[in-house]
Order: sequence, then C-alpha cells, then structure tokens
Amino acid sequence: MNKSKSKTGILLVNLGTPDSPETGDVRKYLREFLMDGRVLDIPYLSRWMLVNFIIAPFRSPKSAKEYQKLWTERGSPLLFHTEDLRDKLVPLLDQEKYQVEIAMRYQSPSIEDGLKALNKANVQEIVVLPLFPQYASASNGSVIDKVMELAREWQIIPSIRFISNFVEHPLFLEAWAELGKKQMAEGDYDRYLFSYHGLPERQILKGAVDGYCQLNGKCCASYHKKNRYCYRAQSFHTTRLISEKLQLPKEKVLTSFQSRLGKDPWIKPYTDELIKEMAADGVKKVMVFSPAFVADCLETTVEVGEEYKELFIELGGEKWDLVPSLNSEETWVECVKDLVTSEK
Repeated sequence: MNKSKSKTGILLVNLGTPDSPETGDVRKYLREFLMDGRVLDIPYLSRWMLVNFIIAPFRSPKSAKEYQKLWTERGSPLLFHTEDLRDKLVPLLDQEKYQVEIAMRYQSPSIEDGLKALNKANVQEIVVLPLFPQYASASNGSVIDKVMELAREWQIIPSIRFISNFVEHPLFLEAWAELGKKQMAEGDYDRYLFSYHGLPERQILKGAVDGYCQLNGKCCASYHKKNRYCYRAQSFHTTRLISEKLQLPKEKVLTSFQSRLGKDPWIKPYTDELIKEMAADGVKKVMVFSPAFVADCLETTVEVGEEYKELFIELGGEKWDLVPSLNSEETWVECVKDLVTSEK
C-alpha cells in the first residue's frame, strides 16, 4: 500500500445507550454495562448473580421509565449528539488522511464494529478518544481495555494511541465557559454547582499513587503527578479551571458527585445531600454544570435537570438551571479535532 495514502483512523467512543426505552432493551443494556468488571469491580460470580438476579430484573422497569422521559424523535440524545459530533468533525479533517468512526462502549454501534471498519480501511494508526474528560477505570479504562481485547486478535495491529483524559485542554474549557456565559446572561445565581458522576471510594483507592489519596478536600485541592489520574482530583481540577475562566466567586462554587448505587461509600460530597444543605442555608438560585458528560444523557437531562431540580424546589429553592452539555457545539468540535490530530 502506498504509505502516502495511508489513513489515520479515529474512533470516538461514548458510554452507551439502550436501543430503545423499552424494558427489555434497558435490561440488556444494564446487564452488559454492569457485567463489566471495571464498572462493578467485585468477583465475577458475585457480580453475575447480583446483576442477573437483582439489579437488572428490578432496576430495568424503573430505568425504562426514565429513558422514556429522555427519548426523542431522533432516539437517544447521547447517541445522536455523538453522531452530530462526528458529522461536524469529518468536514474539518483531510478526507485522504483520516477516517472517523463512532462507537459506544455498551450496545450499538459497538467498538468491535468501529474497529472492523478502520481495520478494513487498512489504517496505519488508530487514535481512540474515550469521550470522558476525567480518567476513570470504569469509563476510559474500560474503553481502552475493550479496544486492546479486540485488537489483539488481529494478525496485523497498527499503532494505537489512546487519549486518556483532556481536563486541561484549552478548547474543552472554553467550550464550557461559552455555555456558562450564555446561562449567566439570564440572571444572577447564589451558587454554581459542578456535579460529576460518582464512583465507589474503593475504585479511587485502588489507583492511589504512594497512598496519596485520602478522599478528602486536602488531597484534591491541587493537581499534580500523584493524583493526575485520580477521578476525584480531576473533577475538582475541572471545576477550578472552568470557574477561573468564568471568574466565578470561589465562595459560591461547589463540587459534588451523583448517581451512587448500593450501600458501599462513594466519593463525596453527594449532590443530593449538598442540595439539602444549600436549601437549609437559604440558597434560592443555582446554576449547575455536569462536566463529566460531553453529551446530554440520562444523568444530565433527567437526573440533574429534572430530579434534582424537583428536590431543590421542594426544599424551598426558586431557580435551578442546568447548563446543557457540549454536544456538538463548535468549540467542542474544534477541541476534538485538536485532540485527535495532535502529535502529543
């Protein structure tokens, strides 16, 4: 093959979504998601029994109702926003040098199909971008693990480059700042809440370097080589960087974690508990960011945008405004272009 015409393959990977909001499809999605040993990191047999006999059967009907609130004529927002991101990215790239595919870590379109398309195109390099800003074993790590599992079966394995996180990328921060400014133009707020998806504390401690992580504010107050892959530290760092760009008063900025599952301790502070504290302190107007998600999904639109708003209003709050995700905003598309074409 003429080397000058060899392409670089780009694989954009998001978390995943059920094929439909029907209970059967949601159950199928939950089973695949929760059977991932990086997501539910307990022994296989325990995980299999917990997922197949308890979580999937009992949680899927409730989750299906939540997905029905989210679903649109185009289907799942997480999927079509990822498709839009791809469609806006492709024209910005040299078509003779790059081929772009999208995939979901769970369900469709699969990572396997995305890699097959790139392998068929005989690309000389594959750049894998998990669309999760902050590295976590359960998200970025799982994508990397799956790609390696599939690629190792190939006779010829091209160079594969993984982008493990991008919390400090200037265009990522600028994209959030642009959305924040639009929302701030609608009025003043008493607090600016940054709510991130949670993780079990044990997963943070497993990745601790030299025992540095103490799961408290002190060890996450700065960002450096010992905690640069700590999800909690990256989250607080993201909050600081976006807040600085928006010049938000430090005393009005809060960081919290949502979506906890089970009885084991998850990283704190919990978003729902923080809402109760804000209401008790007389806070009336809150603007909320969800910077762990680059596309609107169940965790942003329904959990943060609807359920937490309802809780806040019930407790006496007056205004709860969710900043939309990056989706396929122009600056975010430019950020993705730079991430996948940079030689770093």
